[in-house]
Amino acid sequence: MFCVQCEQTIRTPAGNGCAYAQGMCGKTAETSDLQDVLIYALQGLSAWALAAREHGVIDNEIDAFVPKAFFATLTNVNFDSARIVGYVNQALAHRQQLADRLAALAVQVTGLPEAAGFEPGDELLAQLAHAPQTAVNRGKSEVHEDIMGLRLLCLYGLKGAAAYMEHARVLGQQDSAVATEFHRIMSWLSTDPSELDPLFKCAMEIGLLNFKIMEMLDLGETTAFGHPEPTQVRVTPVPGKCILVSGHDMMDLKLILEQTAGTGINVYTHGEMLPALAYPFFKQYPHLVGNYGSAWQNQQKEFANFPGAVVMTSNCIIDPNVGDYSDRIFTRSIVGWPGVTHLEGDDFSAVVAKALALEGFKHTELEHFITIGFARNALMQAAPAVIDKVKASEISHFFLVGGCDGDKAERAYFTEFAKAAPQDSLLLTLGCGKYKFNKLDFGDIGGIPRLLDVGQCNDAYSAIQLALALSEAFECGVNDLPLTLVLSWFEQKAIVILLTLLALGVKDIRTGPTAPAFLTPALLKVLEEQFGLKGTTTAEADLAEILAA
Repeated sequence: MFCVQCEQTIRTPAGNGCAYAQGMCGKTAETSDLQDVLIYALQGLSAWALAAREHGVIDNEIDAFVPKAFFATLTNVNFDSARIVGYVNQALAHRQQLADRLAALAVQVTGLPEAAGFEPGDELLAQLAHAPQTAVNRGKSEVHEDIMGLRLLCLYGLKGAAAYMEHARVLGQQDSAVATEFHRIMSWLSTDPSELDPLFKCAMEIGLLNFKIMEMLDLGETTAFGHPEPTQVRVTPVPGKCILVSGHDMMDLKLILEQTAGTGINVYTHGEMLPALAYPFFKQYPHLVGNYGSAWQNQQKEFANFPGAVVMTSNCIIDPNVGDYSDRIFTRSIVGWPGVTHLEGDDFSAVVAKALALEGFKHTELEHFITIGFARNALMQAAPAVIDKVKASEISHFFLVGGCDGDKAERAYFTEFAKAAPQDSLLLTLGCGKYKFNKLDFGDIGGIPRLLDVGQCNDAYSAIQLALALSEAFECGVNDLPLTLVLSWFEQKAIVILLTLLALGVKDIRTGPTAPAFLTPALLKVLEEQFGLKGTTTAEADLAEILAA
């Protein structure tokens, strides 16, 4: 086992990464090794998909499968070894289908990478035997640590892009050109590139690819559900039977709301599903009563206290046995945990039955509301008023403070930063990092709330659009705006959003609470020199430096 993809990975003087019987996330060595086998098999499938394209053979099912299965290897997504073995076998079957189709066209395919001929077998033990060959740090003794760090930066960034591709696909958004670029990078990374410049270039290409994917996802969400609008959301429960929907998949939320209508069951969002409550489409459901809980790392306590059924539509899941709720949590799509009921298809009757069998909330808690819904359209509508207040010196600075949350004590930095930001500044937030401060009252500036919740992590796209609008209004570059990005990272979606921002030329970003363990000091220095990327220190010191610039 070797895994170094998330912020909580083991860090020691002898080296970084989880490399023992179990990762810090709870992933076993067996599952981790099988995920490496899956990645290599998917890279081989991408090589075939790329070759097939050269002969006019495009398979939309394969274009969808590769990023979806790749998504299963992200942090806190799938811990079920049997499911990973199944994905490997599907990848091999798809590969054979492409080979057969090309053979039928009398096409001789040559020049494919080694991964394209990978034969790991179809059983768990056989696939595990190939783990040394497919380890993400394979060949580490043969290359400089900077090369290995860049390989991992590209791999983990592409994982994040794959997750957003799957989210977009669920909403009906696929793009052949995007899939082609994705397959190209997947295939190339399987060859273990060993030169710095091409790897840096690849990282930026992944960032630009992800910008297109975020645009697709934004289109999918707004086409299906309308444009988010500023909305007051209740964050305390009401009496009644209940279902909690976590993850990111709003289509699953739609299905659950449809299938619970008239049952007396109340539905709550959790974590990154909170932004759903701002979409006009979901306001037709009176039994979507609010948001419960906070960010992913608190779920073992919050889910244990939730007296109903829980549905994990995507990341992040952690061990449900700790809070003794494994019998009432359900997984969807690429999510998996051994022994937990996994739902295929669109039938949520098992969830409904479980919710009806549980006691639900008995009492109404004191009302508490927060305001959400400042995504792209709402921000654009507010932009003229914001611009006027900047010109009138009523708004001095913009801070985007968001990203992933986590349980390290150092993450209190983001709460302290938001609280210490000048009263004449606006705070934009997104991702589950918002839970560090989104229930605090920051007041307003002439009727404009100081805290603007932009949405899910992928809604960084909305923040980018606002920055572009402001730069146009003030006739300056984005980096010349009084705008500072302070990003908290935990996993691979945050990595690819950072790559997107860097690829778009955004500079002087601060990120924390620690640097990715796969990036060497030399690589971090290059990122600082080229992009002004800095690690967070203390809220007080960072604010002083930012405002003095």
